[in-house]
Amino acid sequence: MNKRYCLTLDLIPDDQLIAEYEKMHRKVWPEIIESIRSSGIEDMEIYRTGNRLFMIMEVNEAFSFADKAAMDAGNEKVQEWETLMWKYQQAVPGAKPGEKWIMMDKIFELNG
Repeated sequence: MNKRYCLTLDLIPDDQLIAEYEKMHRKVWPEIIESIRSSGIEDMEIYRTGNRLFMIMEVNEAFSFADKAAMDAGNEKVQEWETLMWKYQQAVPGAKPGEKWIMMDKIFELNG
């Protein structure tokens, strides 16, 4: 059974930077796509309103955040991408130093 995670992150509130960020995400590097898929993430969507991002991840039973972090730490292309993304991103209020995407808590489910 697949699991869903929802995360949030803010962008720097600059229209030009936001436009660049969106452009980068229309053509994500193939190495990044491969890294995402090979970690057990089966689907991922990112939405934006203003400078706030919302990510939905559908993952299989093999996925774990710890394993994904370890894989990313050893992948030069992922590290290059993440460094580049910090040009556009900023932590949400309440994030720990260096923390990017923050897990959101589900507070309602229609069919739950």
